[in-house]
Amino acid sequence: MTSRSKEKFTAAFRKLFRSSEKIGDGEGAAGGPSGSPARRGILRHGYHRDGVRPVEGAASMPASPAAAAFGKQKGAEAPPPPKSVRARRLMKEFKEMQRLQQSRPDPIFTVELVNDNLFEWHVRLHRVDPESELAGDLKELRIPCVLLHLTFPENFPFAPPFMRVIEPRIEKGFVMEGGAICMELLTPRGWASAYTVEAVLMQFAASLVKGHGRVSRKAKGSKDFNKRTAEESFRSLVKTHEKYGWVTPALSDGYI
Repeated sequence: MTSRSKEKFTAAFRKLFRSSEKIGDGEGAAGGPSGSPARRGILRHGYHRDGVRPVEGAASMPASPAAAAFGKQKGAEAPPPPKSVRARRLMKEFKEMQRLQQSRPDPIFTVELVNDNLFEWHVRLHRVDPESELAGDLKELRIPCVLLHLTFPENFPFAPPFMRVIEPRIEKGFVMEGGAICMELLTPRGWASAYTVEAVLMQFAASLVKGHGRVSRKAKGSKDFNKRTAEESFRSLVKTHEKYGWVTPALSDGYI
């Protein structure tokens, strides 16, 4: 090939290359793949401009709450939510507590679901310190157990359950009006997601004895003893203790 032929070939090649760049720019402006053919190949194979390939399955990952809310505003259909952390955690704890109560002839506590609702439990505390006054009252009055009602919020285990005494009516022992229970670990400030229901019950038993709890001998109609009263009482005591502090009894003060 002569030098003149080489010059013609080079000029034609440069002209052709400039034409391909213009076509690429036009596609980018229209919303298609932009830039050089090499760059379009990178994007086509799933790489971003920073050279990092996206995680596989990222397109199917659930959106953030804010993104989900935005999608609802735009009329987009939200994907079905996965099984909640609350449900998984409670199912695991419920099965474990049932296993414990079935492995002992005289369990310390028993649990059951209220109307088959995993987020609402009845717990019966059968044993407290036999040397305590409360144990004497239960024996004298032939009361087999202390019945508790627990409800678990939607953000459990990152928020504490609400727990109250249903029966018998207990005075002192850190049990308040309506059956509310004065325990720091049942408050958002004192709660930790690692706490188990079993640990909460152990601490409650300790509080009953340490606080000299007794079965009330007053007439039942003296004061309302229901969930609403318990919730109001609990909110009030939380405000008080946030100001003046908390005292947590040792677990050794509870049951045997």
